[in-house]
Amino acid sequence: MGGTSVIGEMAEATAETRVGQSDSEALATLHRVFGYEAFRGEQEAVVDHVVAGGDAVVLMPTGGGKSLCYQIPSLVRPGTGIVVSPLIALMQDQVDALRALGVRAGFMNSTQDFDERRVVEAEFLAGELDLLYLAPERLRLEGTLDLLSRGKISLFAIDEAHCVSQWGHDFRPDYLALSLLGERWPDVPRLALTATATHATHREITERLNMPAARHFVASFDRPNIQYRVVPKSDPKKQLLHFLREEHPGDAGIVYCLSRNSVDKTAEFLSSNGIEAVPYHAGLDAGTRAAHQSRFLREEGLVVVATIAFGMGIDKPDVRFVAHLDLPKSVEGYYQETGRAGRDGLPSTAWMAYGLNDVIQQRKLIQSGEGDEAFRRRAQSHLDAMLALCETAQCRRGQLLAYFGQDPDPAGCGNCDTCVTPPETWDGTVPAQKVLSTVVRLKRERGQKFGAGQIIDILLGKRTAKVIQFDHDQLSVFGIGEELTEGEWRGVARQLLAQGLLAVEGEYGTLVLTETSGSVLRREREVPLRKEPKKPATARSAGGGRGDRKPKAAAVELPEELLPAFEALRAWRAEQAREQGVPAYVIFHDATLREIATAWPTSIGQLGGISGVGEKKLATYGEGVLAVLAGLNGPATAPVPDRSSAGTGSGADSGSGVDDWPENEPEPEPDDWI
Repeated sequence: MGGTSVIGEMAEATAETRVGQSDSEALATLHRVFGYEAFRGEQEAVVDHVVAGGDAVVLMPTGGGKSLCYQIPSLVRPGTGIVVSPLIALMQDQVDALRALGVRAGFMNSTQDFDERRVVEAEFLAGELDLLYLAPERLRLEGTLDLLSRGKISLFAIDEAHCVSQWGHDFRPDYLALSLLGERWPDVPRLALTATATHATHREITERLNMPAARHFVASFDRPNIQYRVVPKSDPKKQLLHFLREEHPGDAGIVYCLSRNSVDKTAEFLSSNGIEAVPYHAGLDAGTRAAHQSRFLREEGLVVVATIAFGMGIDKPDVRFVAHLDLPKSVEGYYQETGRAGRDGLPSTAWMAYGLNDVIQQRKLIQSGEGDEAFRRRAQSHLDAMLALCETAQCRRGQLLAYFGQDPDPAGCGNCDTCVTPPETWDGTVPAQKVLSTVVRLKRERGQKFGAGQIIDILLGKRTAKVIQFDHDQLSVFGIGEELTEGEWRGVARQLLAQGLLAVEGEYGTLVLTETSGSVLRREREVPLRKEPKKPATARSAGGGRGDRKPKAAAVELPEELLPAFEALRAWRAEQAREQGVPAYVIFHDATLREIATAWPTSIGQLGGISGVGEKKLATYGEGVLAVLAGLNGPATAPVPDRSSAGTGSGADSGSGVDDWPENEPEPEPDDWI
């Protein structure tokens, strides 16, 4: 027994030595390539586990540094890391970003011609690639599988792994076949990575990819730099324009709309009012979509107005806002879409205009949509959670985190609308009874069903043409609701729908009672409601705009005397990006430029101490950066700060690009998904 113990101790010591060596190599690679001194959060644990050969399921928020979890092991382990990504259109940009860091990266997809693919294949077989990006549908081709079998593979990284979930709006059927990777290459570690997943989706990813032995890493879903805000919808396009002019003039951002028609009209409205904006949806030809996508990634201050066809995997770090003019159909979708803001860790806004028609429209879409009863129930539960997030009087961030199974701060976040300006609540039981009674009277006395607008007109005692036509002014409930305004009644109706005390029926969105309505009518249940906030006064006239800009968010925290240096560095970066034909963030992120302006290095050695400046970028751009600073009047002394940890702001943080669709298959219609 003593001998067995000694052998066991020797084996453990050997394993510890091996892990220690890999740890050291991973940290050295992080420092040398990416310019960071330390990993952040769960990154180190994931990297250590995968470098040692283990499978992993990784859930990290957008901007949390997921890509480093497979990029570092791919550089440390022998062979080529195979990255399965649905983002065909922007694989080129992702590869360009990695090559700018000195990483040998390549991709294979349908955008290449035969000769280009042959070059990449030869590089892979010769062991000259650190990372190779493939679309999931390419792995269905026997030729691709045969190619991979003839090379050395360090790992498989399955990015955007939530695409395997058949309940998600980003579902990609080709992801279901990726379980074959574990069967065909059982000794190659696999990582499944996603920015968002509930416990149910988490389990589904694990089961469908056949990764029962994988270790699970779940990072915090909190993005404290994003301020979540929901405003009552009145005139949404004008509200959006006011929001952009007042809070984000000249900033890059994304505006999501439900339909293509709304996208086109909103983009045109913004453009005609001095906001540079372009549309993006599946109805545009491929060339136009590609051009608008490229402009968004390469230009500063451009706004993209889009359906949900745009955005998955986007790695533009300086998106300062994400706005919704229509209600997302799920919290997962909302979280993913808002997570495209503020990847650089700087202050950003998730803004949404939300109203009664949003609730009615989404309820109708679920009722009239395809799918069996189980699918409709699931869609309804997703919508209910989204409505609860919109209607909450508590910390909005806390509700969002709780949805993903994370304990929120009981004191609130201090950076959402409900924390900054706590909403008032009131006892809405009597107004609720008036609305429900009107629905009852119409059905019982007239055999009729109407939408919210007619019910509100009846309560307010309005003798409209429609009210007179149907003799609704003869109802006992006519005019019993004059204590509230029309907007307040719409808020009551919206919240009754959100609480399940009213339901939507039929093509015209008529209102009907639910099983729980009776408890309110019988006074067995109270109905607490949020007070509708007063419409804020416009601080700037409608003629304002791009000529009256606030400072960029990236520069807000800089002392005024350092702003010229920051702007000079941004101008130099823009010129470099134009010359090389790459997005500006491929050169350096704003966060890195801000740190350079603050530290004001005067030598290559000092510049190498800046977070995000790796060896390749130091060699390529070091002299240029120092020349920019040398031409300015800098501070007498400026200590170079220690490198920050890795993650947010990393030049190779996560997937590149926008949502693209399977090779050789027709593109799905975004309007159909919604």
